[in-house]
Amino acid sequence: MSVVGFDLGFQSCYVAVARAGGIETVANEYSDRCTPSFVSYGPRNRSIGAAAKSQVVSNCQNTVQGFKQFHGRAFSDPYVQAAKSNLVYDLAQLPSGSTGIKVMYMEEERVFSIEQVTGMLLTKLKETAESAMKKPVVDCVISVPSYFTDPERRSVMDAAQIAGLNCLRLMNDSTAVTLAYGIYKQDLPAPEEKPRIVLFVDVGHSGYQVSVCAFNKGKLKILATAFDPELGGKNFDNILVNHFCEEFGKKYKLDVKTKPRALVRLYQECEKLKRLMSANSSDLPLNIECFMNDIDVSGKLNRGQFEEMCAGLLAKVEGPLRSVMEQTKLKKEDIYAVEIVGGASRMPAIKERIGKFFGKELSTTLNADEAVARGCALQCAILSPAFKVREFSITDVVPYSISLKWNSAAEEGLSDCEVFPKNHAAPFSKVLTFFRKEPFTLEGYYNNKKELPCPNSAIGQFLVKNVVPQAKKPKVKTKTVELPIENKLHWQLPNDVLNLCVENEGKMIMQDKLEKERNDAKNYVEEYVYEMRDKLHGILEKFVNEADRDTFSLKLEDTETWLYEDGEDQQKQVYIDKLGDLKQMGQPICERYMEANERPKAFEELGRQIQVYMKIVEAYKAKDELYDHLDELEVTRVDKQVKDAMVWMSSKMNQQNNQDLTLDPVVNIGEIHAKIKELYSACNPVLSKPKPKVEPPKEEKTENGPVNGQEGTEEPCNSDKAKPAGTEEGTPEKKQPEMDIE
Repeated sequence: MSVVGFDLGFQSCYVAVARAGGIETVANEYSDRCTPSFVSYGPRNRSIGAAAKSQVVSNCQNTVQGFKQFHGRAFSDPYVQAAKSNLVYDLAQLPSGSTGIKVMYMEEERVFSIEQVTGMLLTKLKETAESAMKKPVVDCVISVPSYFTDPERRSVMDAAQIAGLNCLRLMNDSTAVTLAYGIYKQDLPAPEEKPRIVLFVDVGHSGYQVSVCAFNKGKLKILATAFDPELGGKNFDNILVNHFCEEFGKKYKLDVKTKPRALVRLYQECEKLKRLMSANSSDLPLNIECFMNDIDVSGKLNRGQFEEMCAGLLAKVEGPLRSVMEQTKLKKEDIYAVEIVGGASRMPAIKERIGKFFGKELSTTLNADEAVARGCALQCAILSPAFKVREFSITDVVPYSISLKWNSAAEEGLSDCEVFPKNHAAPFSKVLTFFRKEPFTLEGYYNNKKELPCPNSAIGQFLVKNVVPQAKKPKVKTKTVELPIENKLHWQLPNDVLNLCVENEGKMIMQDKLEKERNDAKNYVEEYVYEMRDKLHGILEKFVNEADRDTFSLKLEDTETWLYEDGEDQQKQVYIDKLGDLKQMGQPICERYMEANERPKAFEELGRQIQVYMKIVEAYKAKDELYDHLDELEVTRVDKQVKDAMVWMSSKMNQQNNQDLTLDPVVNIGEIHAKIKELYSACNPVLSKPKPKVEPPKEEKTENGPVNGQEGTEEPCNSDKAKPAGTEEGTPEKKQPEMDIE
């Protein structure tokens, strides 16, 4: 059973797995533990992760990123409409009203739902986990921001199903961090003691999350959370991009936002500049060659100027900190430590403001990038029966207050009830009693719209079926009946649509696989051309005559030309056939080279074997008692076999020494190894036959003692015992020589 945690980030993702040795963050095929959250669509296949990010400039309008922000949101949502201006790809409205992404895929225009695109990214992360674990991955825990609403969370769950994953639980980013922090702590207070209060700040690329957690031995309890989805690394990037767009407009008369490729390149350079400014306070340059209209652009900025530009954003840092303190009614001195994680947490201005608010040094004991994935993997291990994990209780909170409303016949109108107030413990179950004679509908919604990051407060409708009147009978036991409930949840994909998405994902995975095989076949041809062209004038030069070398070189050159012209886009079998055609000429040359290198070793092995057998035969002829048990006829046959082998080897070596290296060898390695095996089979059973054991003569005893008339006394412990001939004291016993053979 797989135990995997996925940190599904806005800009990058991490995969952590549980193994016998603990939790490990695994690397992708590029040996990088960070997988970019990019998906690129081409005429033949999709590219996902690092391969997609490499196409963000060359295929900018079909390479999507930052799609996490559109989960569970309608196309008409003001947030979606505002975000469109910063995108280089197109958004479109789906029939359901939700947001879709419009791209060119397989040379036709396609609109994919956000669930499908995220499902594609999860497919890639799943492959990374399977490659690391060497087994299929199904069960997992996936992280989401703590400010995600129910529709957003259900949208992520649908994406997991499309990727063929069984998401055991969606885990808040901040809760995953608290678990990664607390489960290894050995010095936490006992359950009956006052808990240790730790505040966690996660500043990611897409949002800012704060949580306060109370730790006791074996458990953690989230006390409160606060967040700002508009305060993250991307918001600082946007400020930089807008600054340089304005500067380049004045300086070079360029309207950057009209050219998607130029805008993407500017985003890349601004992100690099932001990171450099975190480590350096001096003026730093920004240079982009052939940026737009064949114009090179340049600019410069320093950290002080950047912080002035971001003053409005930085002023929002204290808001969530103050919010959690007010919610929990804690004092700053009650906070044991302030732990900070997230990619954007490296910005000095953010760290400075957080540290100043609490008046203490910030703690960075966790890996800022990987803590969320590790926490998710730990949660998956806790939920999995395959792993035995230290008992650890996790209590999260509800981020928004939730209410139910229904039609009330008694009150002639709608009735409602707040079921879960803000910061209520989660997961949690409540029992509500309704007196009804017929099916009825409940509607779930968030009752405080001001708290929500999105305008839609609806969660879903729940139709309670099979409700019928029950006859009143005195003193009758209560009967419990399971009633079916039909859910109609906002933005959750219907089963038929979800099944179609799963089917389409399977087809796209197969198409990607076929295209990879086609590209691999093409690359094999290209690699073979370059390899053989170098070797023909290098290590293979002595093993091919000049005429054949010229012919083969010309064929390699023609193949290289074909690869970049007619062979640029061919079927897989065409490349396989082309490689086979080349190998018909190249393989014999390579085999002659290989034979020439390995043949001396094979002859040396055969020679050693012959020498061993000859020594034993000579010892037998010299009446060595070590071999006097061998059969004379068999030894004679072995002697002949060994001499024949020596003659064969000498003959072949002489013939080979006189053979031109450009011709096929007189004898190949396979024949030499066959001779070694033949000699071993014929000689070893005879010459390795063990010497029969001789039992010492037994003494005959009478009633009066031994037959020789000696007294029946025991032999003194220090008496000299009889030794076999040739083993007098001080003379080592003669041993049979070991045979150095297979």
